[in-house]
Amino acid sequence: MSPLLAAASHTTHPSTAWLLLATLGAIGYLLHCVIWPYRACRKCDGAGRFRSPSGRAWRYCNRCGGKGAQLRTGRRIWTHLKSIDRNRR
Repeated sequence: MSPLLAAASHTTHPSTAWLLLATLGAIGYLLHCVIWPYRACRKCDGAGRFRSPSGRAWRYCNRCGGKGAQLRTGRRIWTHLKSIDRNRR
C-alpha cells in the first residue's frame, strides 16, 4: 500500500470535528460574554424608554428598567460558575 493511500484511509470520525467545532464555539461565546457582558434590550432596542400612548411623555422599559441593556445569558453562567468556585474555598 502506498503511503499516500495509507494516509487517506486513516481519517478521524466526522463527529469529532463537530465536537471540536462546538467546543471552540462555546469557548468563543464565553470569552465574548466576559469582554462584553451586556447586550441591548430587545424590547426597547437599547433606548431604555418608550413614548406613552398619548405621545406626550416617556415611560421606562419594563424589561430593562430604563437602562437599555441586559446581562447576557453566557455572562450569567460565567458568574454562577465563579460563585461556585468562591463558595468551595
